[in-house]
Amino acid sequence: MARLVGIWGRPYIGMDDVLDTSALPAIDDEVTRALVDIDPGQTGGGLKHMGICAPWVNDDPYVDYSDVIERFTFGEWQRLVGLADAPDVFDPTRWQQTRFGDETDHPLNRRQMRWLTYRYGVYFPWKVCVHLLENDRWEDKHHGAGKEFTEQATALMPTTVAWLKALPFEQMGRVVIFGLMPNDHAPAHRDSEPGRDLTVAQSLSIDPRGTKEFYLSDPDGEEVDVDSKLYWFNDMDYHGVRSQPVFRYSIRVDGVYRPAFLRDLQRRQR
Repeated sequence: MARLVGIWGRPYIGMDDVLDTSALPAIDDEVTRALVDIDPGQTGGGLKHMGICAPWVNDDPYVDYSDVIERFTFGEWQRLVGLADAPDVFDPTRWQQTRFGDETDHPLNRRQMRWLTYRYGVYFPWKVCVHLLENDRWEDKHHGAGKEFTEQATALMPTTVAWLKALPFEQMGRVVIFGLMPNDHAPAHRDSEPGRDLTVAQSLSIDPRGTKEFYLSDPDGEEVDVDSKLYWFNDMDYHGVRSQPVFRYSIRVDGVYRPAFLRDLQRRQR
């Protein structure tokens, strides 16, 4: 296990022999066709500034949008604001106090992301980010009350949505497609710190092709490959995706497993 936190003494929990994998080829076919007709978002361009990357990632040459924006002149700030969906909501007298991006009041839209990439070389690891089930805030990604799959997901990916609904979750708070373009990588990062949360966040990652090259890493950089198509990992551990010359994606489900399923899963690990 290297020095991973893991789950129940294991680096991660593979579920290929627990959940139905027979639909994965059809899901892969449906998702990749649907993405043709979707204008996807991008994400991950501010991971360094959020302070969640592995120590060695902070020294790599990939550019973080927060570092770029912090160095903006007022004229550059005006140009970024001018690309926003509602430029009038910004107060120019407080331009140096305005925060942009994930987990702020001003998330970047697609035009702003493109400009930051084209003009300043900002690196967004996940250039395909499509929410099938939306979460309003990071804190509510495990709570399903009042949430439904989007109309777009239901219309373009009916087989996928039906399979997801049949999973053994009591609640689903977020379902997202995360895709990496050829030769891109996801830097090693963690979603929470060991010791801060008392329980392991429950999730399921679905890699229909089994080709994503997802790995876990301990604080010393020792890596463990994840070789399951369906898996649950502890997001207190650093995790990332290696570069490959082809497009790769996975579907991430965050929620709460049914108690009976969780008990049976734990018994299987013993």
